[in-house]
Amino acid sequence: MARQERAVRTRNALIESAAELFDRDGFETASLSTISARAGVSNGALHFHFASKAALAGAVCEAAAQRLGRITEGGGEQADGALQILIDASHALLRGFSHDVVLRAGFDLGDSPESTGAGEDLHRRWQGWVEAVFAQADREGTLADDVSAQDAALAVVAAVAGFEALGGQDPQWLSPATLTRFWGLLLPRLAEKSVLDRLVASGTASQAG
Repeated sequence: MARQERAVRTRNALIESAAELFDRDGFETASLSTISARAGVSNGALHFHFASKAALAGAVCEAAAQRLGRITEGGGEQADGALQILIDASHALLRGFSHDVVLRAGFDLGDSPESTGAGEDLHRRWQGWVEAVFAQADREGTLADDVSAQDAALAVVAAVAGFEALGGQDPQWLSPATLTRFWGLLLPRLAEKSVLDRLVASGTASQAG
């Protein structure tokens, strides 16, 4: 059991190290020897767990996909209705981009032509989830009458992708205040008037405790 635990710790350390270097230097530039050294393990240990850099990138993407899944699946714990679920999840995602290098690298790897095939395109997965949530909001009757669920999803997905890209240069773009201002601007146009007062642009997590 101790050997299995060490193997899991080594594998996780390699994934974390790879994510940091892919995020900082890019997939093409990051070397396996640098990744193993940063993780504090030998090249042999790296190759025991991962046959290639592409396999390691795939593991980063898989770990990032699991974290995205926790964000989207956990969005409704305190939320009331689809729109609040979406607001809460968007705040959790931007927190992840700000503080979680594995999540950030996993999204980047899906966009990198050099690492094509390394893992799932997380931007597409996020887009599909946002579209499904807006479709649910439409069924709930919480979208304004003249708002298309498809158009609303387009706007939110594009905005979040923009915050992610700009946040790489200026962390303020990933701040809760920035996203709150975005939702404060969008919600009066998006939401049916009877539910607007119940929506929390800063996310329900901001009211916890």
